[in-house]
Amino acid sequence: MNQQGTPEPGVWLSVIVPTLNEEASIVETLAPLQPYRNHNAGLEVILSDGGSQDDTLACAKDGVDHIVRSLPGRARQMNAGAARAQGRILLFLHADTRLPPDFFEQLHLFHTSNRLWGRFDVQLSHPAPVYRLISRLINLRSRATSIATGDQGIFVQKVIFQELGKFADIVLMEDVEFCRRMRAMQPAYCISSRVITSSRKWEREGVLRTIWLMWRLRWQFFRGADPETLCRRYYGDAYVKKIVSSDS
Repeated sequence: MNQQGTPEPGVWLSVIVPTLNEEASIVETLAPLQPYRNHNAGLEVILSDGGSQDDTLACAKDGVDHIVRSLPGRARQMNAGAARAQGRILLFLHADTRLPPDFFEQLHLFHTSNRLWGRFDVQLSHPAPVYRLISRLINLRSRATSIATGDQGIFVQKVIFQELGKFADIVLMEDVEFCRRMRAMQPAYCISSRVITSSRKWEREGVLRTIWLMWRLRWQFFRGADPETLCRRYYGDAYVKKIVSSDS
């Protein structure tokens, strides 16, 4: 940083946003990033699209620096975006997740530390007390285990990401699998500022049912279950069929 506290010019932070039919949320997700693109503060935004059939690309084109087209699947899309990235720090940001106002300063503190990777605290978007409680429990669990999910905004030094082998090409739990490898090297750098992530699945399917499903799938994954089978239980057959058929 210079004497005024502003990061020097030159890209040091690459924000990678995987998308698949996210026209409803993508503009709001990209909005907090725009001041740092316009002022040459060292941030670039890469949208990695898995074949959206809606207006995602049209909605996003003015808010990103690069658009990468990839086979569908979040791990593949994030890896494709990372391959295009110039920054020394990679931030993987879900398309329905909004960064906190101080994200740039917080990530620059991480950048100037000797830490390898980390994540933000999270807040589910619904204002009801039960969702606030769920968010606190997620954050406590994540701090205790150094396991984060993608909607917490995982960030990592690019050189470490490349050395580690990137995200595993699996259809579900790529974030958990990645964190397991990272925590073997170093505990997560935890930023207490909260990203706001969509609670739509919780609202649609019910709080208790979603908690049970997530814990059950994670336990089965740790026990060696096939990620494709787990993905069918989480997203349904249609989503998995779209990803698997793209391989042929």
